[in-house]
Amino acid sequence: MTSSPAPTPAPPRRSRRVVAITLVVLAALVVAFFIFANLYADWLWYSQLGFSRVLGTEWGARLLMFVIGFLGMAVPLWLAIQLAYRLRPVYARLSFQLNRYQEVVEPLRRLAMWGIPIFFGFFAGFAASSQWETTALWLNGVSTKTVDPQFHLDTGFYMFALPFYSSLLGFASAVVLVCLLVSAVVTYLYGSVRIGQRELRISRAARIQLAVLASLYLLLQGVSLWIDRYKTMVEPADRITGPGYTEVNAVIPGKTILAIAAIIVAILFVVTAIIGRWRYPLIATALLIVSGLVVGMVYPWIVNVVEVKPNQLSLESKYYQRNIDATQTAYGISDLATTNFAATTTAKAGQLKQDAGTTSQIRIMDPAIISPTVQQLEQYRSYYQFKDPLDVDRYDVAGKTQDAVSSVRELNLSALGNAASWQNTTMIYTHGYGIVVAKGNQRTDDGKPVFLERGIPTTGSLTNDEKYQPRIYFGENSPAYSIVGAPKGTTPIELDYPSGSNGSAETKTTFSGNGGPNIGNWFNRLIYAMKFQSEQILFSDAINKDSQILYDRDPMVRVQKAAPYLTLDSDPYPSVVDGRIVWIVDGYTTSAQYPYASTVSLSSAIADSSNPAPRYALDDINYIRNSVKATVDAYSGKVTLYAWDDKDPILKTWEKIYPSTVKPLGDMSEQLMSHVRYPTDLFKVQRAMLGVYHVDDAQSFYQSDNRWVTPNDPQDQTRFQPPYYQILQMPDQSAPQYSLFTTFIPQSNSSSTSRNVLMGYLAVDSNAGSTPGKKAADYGKLRMLAISADTPVPGPGQVQNTFDAQPNVSSFINLLKQGDSQVLKGNLLTLPVGGGLIYVQPVFVQSSGATKLPTLQKVLVAFGNKVAFSDTLSEALDDLFGGNSGANTGDSGVTPSASPSPSVSTPPNTGGNTGTENSTAFQALLQDAAQAISDREAALKKGDWTAYGEADARLTSDIQQLMQLEAQQKKK
Repeated sequence: MTSSPAPTPAPPRRSRRVVAITLVVLAALVVAFFIFANLYADWLWYSQLGFSRVLGTEWGARLLMFVIGFLGMAVPLWLAIQLAYRLRPVYARLSFQLNRYQEVVEPLRRLAMWGIPIFFGFFAGFAASSQWETTALWLNGVSTKTVDPQFHLDTGFYMFALPFYSSLLGFASAVVLVCLLVSAVVTYLYGSVRIGQRELRISRAARIQLAVLASLYLLLQGVSLWIDRYKTMVEPADRITGPGYTEVNAVIPGKTILAIAAIIVAILFVVTAIIGRWRYPLIATALLIVSGLVVGMVYPWIVNVVEVKPNQLSLESKYYQRNIDATQTAYGISDLATTNFAATTTAKAGQLKQDAGTTSQIRIMDPAIISPTVQQLEQYRSYYQFKDPLDVDRYDVAGKTQDAVSSVRELNLSALGNAASWQNTTMIYTHGYGIVVAKGNQRTDDGKPVFLERGIPTTGSLTNDEKYQPRIYFGENSPAYSIVGAPKGTTPIELDYPSGSNGSAETKTTFSGNGGPNIGNWFNRLIYAMKFQSEQILFSDAINKDSQILYDRDPMVRVQKAAPYLTLDSDPYPSVVDGRIVWIVDGYTTSAQYPYASTVSLSSAIADSSNPAPRYALDDINYIRNSVKATVDAYSGKVTLYAWDDKDPILKTWEKIYPSTVKPLGDMSEQLMSHVRYPTDLFKVQRAMLGVYHVDDAQSFYQSDNRWVTPNDPQDQTRFQPPYYQILQMPDQSAPQYSLFTTFIPQSNSSSTSRNVLMGYLAVDSNAGSTPGKKAADYGKLRMLAISADTPVPGPGQVQNTFDAQPNVSSFINLLKQGDSQVLKGNLLTLPVGGGLIYVQPVFVQSSGATKLPTLQKVLVAFGNKVAFSDTLSEALDDLFGGNSGANTGDSGVTPSASPSPSVSTPPNTGGNTGTENSTAFQALLQDAAQAISDREAALKKGDWTAYGEADARLTSDIQQLMQLEAQQKKK
């Protein structure tokens, strides 16, 4: 009987290796599928939006640049390694140390000879891929038809070509340098370069290879130095951006000399490759370094100290003027119309009669304050919310332009609480409803807004069109994603609004637009389940063949993805246009390469009390244009781009890169034209530059004796006051226009010596007109009032201090602070009326409790050194201008109702004892009211309800008597 031997078990190491390899492969496949899922989801999103060309162009360009970068680094490096190895001396005697190095390296040689080029190639490929936009701009750059004053080159060269040449030279220099270093290591390891006994021996092959590489590197440095001459046009100098006297007469010639010297040294290295003498190129290299120090640093310093500083104005004036002209052109402020303005500071009766068009539209409903009021009046359900602050717009009402504040009613899913299930937040609560619009210049008797559009369902004069679509599927606070849509006849499940017909508690709807990728098939459901990490998308039975997934719903996100080359304005706003609610977004093309134009930090220029911390990919710029107006349909999410400035060379270039993505201006409808406006952020950048560049001559620029700055917001002394939209009429205008304005005060380096007086008043015509596809003639026209020092006008900070110091104002505020109310001061508006400048500030009162309902109670106005404080703007203007201002105001027909807070105003003494008696009575009642409040609070703490009732009755009586005294005084 024989027995067969037992089978030999597989070595455990082998089985573990198979398992490890399998796990690695599976992990790689999972990672690859996640990457694919993300890319495929992006493709679906762009395809649905109609901008697949944008994504395809970027992907194709990035891939092509990666391949070019990879090959551009890997191939030369592979050739350098191969040549250094193959041309090594076969029988060279190596030191013991080198032999040991070779023993270590040899087993890995083949891997290293391929791995090193691939490793560096990947890094180079990713670096090149990130430069695809730079390359695309170079390939498609257009001429600007404007030349720089120094080299007389088209400014397009600096904006499109120079960045590419700089990147190309940097990349090529890196390739040659890496090849040179790796070649030196390989030739040393394999004996082509031997160091010993104080002697350096290099084989002929190694000498040629190293010398040629060194020559190429120096040649590239020479070209780089030559290109650096042009870079001086966009580099900061002493006081300006661009070359001044020292740069033109020392730095630029020095770079020219060094560039030629570097080329000569490069030639010497080629000679060395032939004849084998290293002495000459090495000496020349040392001289080049010394020359770089002398010509590049010492000589310019001598010129600056000896020539420029003693004669700065005379020598630099020419270059200062270049900087002024280029800066004004680059920021679109060269056509500024400046008017010397001797402001009237005395108030007389009837003085505002000629300014009725301006005074009738003065905004007293402050969008930064009344959002809680709109929330309380128009929220309907806790899962709705409104923007804070509200947006500003204007509408045509009965043939006249009506100033308005507005906001869409969006979802607030955080208010659902325990009801915030996946199906509720994704399929039921999918959209907001309607837009709320209130007149900016009017109020009700009890201080609330007067609405043009409101309610659920929507009612108002703006949406009479039967095709009006009130639903807000795309907004600034829309859910991260919603799944909507169903076949016709399917029972709706989306909550439309919380009321219905036939006694129903709510109305349902089904999205019928084309707003997102279809997820009706299992593969797309899997893709988006992975993207949003939500297994419910994969397993929900409520998803059908017509279901769409809506995401990236913020208007700014959608426009940014459709036009990635744009810098977007930070204040998109909704408007009713042609029966649809659309978001209007302003887009800018920017550059940091405009020759001689001064640079500004975009974030610093735009930051103010309304937008404290903006961030931008390209922050330091010296060129900006509002080249695109974009709209986003609030129902369908459709993005439409319009070429607002079709002469902008940057936009022309991007239109060549992304053809057919931007529509011409002529496609804009009449209603859309009537709602676009001059963008806020562009105006902020321009005002930042005009603080210095409102002067036109080099001497004034050099003396810096007339520099201006934007005043701080009186309500936030740490930040600039924002500009405001307002319907107003500048002195050289024939009629009031929808405008954007700001003010200037003197710049001071010391807070102790700063003067808060107005030096300038800047307004820009923001009315684009209502002709389809055609801008109004004066749209974008900048007008500056240069205020005469002979008739000083107090600045916003000084006026606010004056307001706060008024006895009747301080008494009013102090009395409220002792009670259960808060006083909110609105925006301090400055308007050119009556031959001077008037300040208007609405004053609101709200409870200090949890429920906020700010209502307009008072209006402060100031003209010259006079101040008035009254219940309405109409009354305040009449008080200020001798009893009859002659103005028409939006609140002229209002009879303010009695409020729990007294309208305290110290009346003017008109003679006799009446004024004194009334003033004494006012003060006595104020003191008694303050004591009543104190007694009431003390009784409340003790729980003495009898004493509490008595104190409350005293307070009510005092308030009624105060109001009676004020009414009597007004009648007199």
